[in-house]
Amino acid sequence: MHLFSVVSAGVVLSALADAYTWKNVKTGGGGGFTPGIVFNTGTKGVAYARTDIGGLYKLNSDDSWTALTDWVNSSTWNNWGIDAVATDALKSQTVYAAVGAYTNSWDPSNGAIIRSNDAGTTWSKTQLPFKVGGNMPGRGMGERLAIDPKLSSTLYFGARSGHGLWKSTDSGVTWSNVTKFPNVGNYVADATDSTGYNSDNQGIAWVTFDSNSSTIAGATSTIFVGVADTANSVYVSEDAGSSWSRLAGQPTGFLPHKGKLSPKEHALYISYSDGSGPYDGTNGSVWRYDITASSWKDISPGVDPYYGYGGLAVDLQKPGTIMVATLNSWYPDAIIWRSNNSGASWTPIWEWTSYPSENFYYGMSNTNAPWIPTVHDINTKTIGWMIESLEIDPFDSNHWLYGTGLSVYGGHDLLDWDTKHNVSISVLANGIEETSVQGLVAPPGESLISAMGDIGGFVHSSLTAPPAAELPLFTTSTSIDYAGQVPKTLVRTGDASDGSAIQIALSYDAGATWSLDYGATTSQYGGNAVLNAGGDTVLWSTSANGVLVSQYTSSFSAVSSLPSGAAVASDKVNSTVFYGGSAGSFYVSRDTGKTFTSLGKLGSSSAVNKIVVNPTVAGDVWASTDTGLFHSTNYGSSFSQIAGPTVGYAFALGKSSSNTYKYNIFGFFTVNGLEALFESKDVGSTWTEISDSAHGFGSASSNPVTASLDTEGLVFVGTNGRGVFYGTP
Repeated sequence: MHLFSVVSAGVVLSALADAYTWKNVKTGGGGGFTPGIVFNTGTKGVAYARTDIGGLYKLNSDDSWTALTDWVNSSTWNNWGIDAVATDALKSQTVYAAVGAYTNSWDPSNGAIIRSNDAGTTWSKTQLPFKVGGNMPGRGMGERLAIDPKLSSTLYFGARSGHGLWKSTDSGVTWSNVTKFPNVGNYVADATDSTGYNSDNQGIAWVTFDSNSSTIAGATSTIFVGVADTANSVYVSEDAGSSWSRLAGQPTGFLPHKGKLSPKEHALYISYSDGSGPYDGTNGSVWRYDITASSWKDISPGVDPYYGYGGLAVDLQKPGTIMVATLNSWYPDAIIWRSNNSGASWTPIWEWTSYPSENFYYGMSNTNAPWIPTVHDINTKTIGWMIESLEIDPFDSNHWLYGTGLSVYGGHDLLDWDTKHNVSISVLANGIEETSVQGLVAPPGESLISAMGDIGGFVHSSLTAPPAAELPLFTTSTSIDYAGQVPKTLVRTGDASDGSAIQIALSYDAGATWSLDYGATTSQYGGNAVLNAGGDTVLWSTSANGVLVSQYTSSFSAVSSLPSGAAVASDKVNSTVFYGGSAGSFYVSRDTGKTFTSLGKLGSSSAVNKIVVNPTVAGDVWASTDTGLFHSTNYGSSFSQIAGPTVGYAFALGKSSSNTYKYNIFGFFTVNGLEALFESKDVGSTWTEISDSAHGFGSASSNPVTASLDTEGLVFVGTNGRGVFYGTP
């Protein structure tokens, strides 16, 4: 059967954005990597946390965080990658960040330095002539961006990819290459990586000013720079950057992750690892450089380490008090050490007694995020992993923070380490929502349920309180769907490709419990799975095994008549019908997914991005493509193209109180040249933008969308790095 496509008439775009209120669905625990935390050393209570895919945050007085970069939209999505942050000790409201996601082809845009003079409320931007890698290897090294503590109009930025050291003398407005700096770095994690992700030169690692040094024309004279070079890792200038030299006597063999000044000691502390992070590290060391004596001392706390060192903290109130963390100690847990004598001796946060028994010198609270484990066993890490950020509040020696690959932790009784050798650690990521959302469903009468990268996902029984537990079985969930006529029945997929476990699961109680679908094999994984209306059949468009179907949890069999990688959906009323889309063509199955028939092209489309089905009317199906939005009321036998959208991504149907139009449409579309989140209350005759200048949601093509069928106007948007938002008019 050939598909006939026509274009509907109608008004295209409402001129003004609808006034929606946007808030995060709370998980309370971050859910991603926080590679950098920076305190302002001039004003108490000012601190910032940078994330690799979720933007920048500001610390509040109640230990919560406020997101500062939610303005990032589809055209600036790479600005959620923060490779460095700096806060001005002389002007506490001034903050800078280096933004950009990747230095390889995954990110088409150059990076930028953004700057704010009102603590992140508003921003100005200077584009750089090269890319910045906020989500590249080595993103925990730093900080690559530093402000001269005596002349804050002067900044330095250490670039990647061989672009060297850069300098601004006008508060970040313009930048120029420091051509006399002798080493652009040479470390690559894997030179054979053809994607460019692991084969890029990681460049300059950090810049640290010696605030004790004299000034030249008002500028700090002594500057240290760490470089991703295992043989030549630290350089110094003693003439305010006019000339540079390799620091004599330095250790070799490892990469310098952090370089922290202890001003009252006139010492520079450096943590080293044999890898750039954030996932590696099997050896390393910690060194103290006495600036006055020009002498080095190995102060490493570990004996025969099987880990590198990452996070490094200096207590500015207590000279000689320092802390350091393993970059990764994958078994049994990360280790943090503390020294009160400049590294001459150390005490750990936990230690072995007689293997496998351990002594723990901390208590853990997860009040802000009950789903994060606090009880340690051999298989559960409570201290964390990927620890690159470790900081002591420069005004309060009891207050400390550290970031991991999962969350931000810390506490307010750090001095008890020295007296009781025991501290209280809390999850302190309230306000940081950094999850990568892969799928969302809001079954009628049930809670919102998410599928997420790295942490599985959640049943969100409350939008304003954190969930009690993650969804089980899969570290990363790639999709989630519900059965139209039995909405408590769910299917979810995982992405583990190592053959270790089945990667599809079913729930019959709205996500409260899950069981593996033993009709699958361990070689099948990823992609998207959907349930038929009755909940007895799963259609699974996998990542590597084509399209599969299983009824009554029988063995999955191949569906040869639907192309591999096809978008899939089920009719929410008719249990025998599934839909598919691939390469611009639309497909339908009327035999419960066993065979599909191609109904032809959706106009001139070459890609089908999403198929959405009316939850109460059989055969009423919608499809978004690279040329717009299409609607059929006869199981796809014919389609009308909806006026307005010229490109469509994820979208959803939500409740409407209109007697004429039963459902509103919410989704990411390009309308009149604007790629944004839109709403239509009249089946596509008119479109209104409901994203805004403060809520851009990042990359439109990455964001799942669902809407409530119970509450009119309630829409949910998943993002790649800022968690789930919910909006209400």
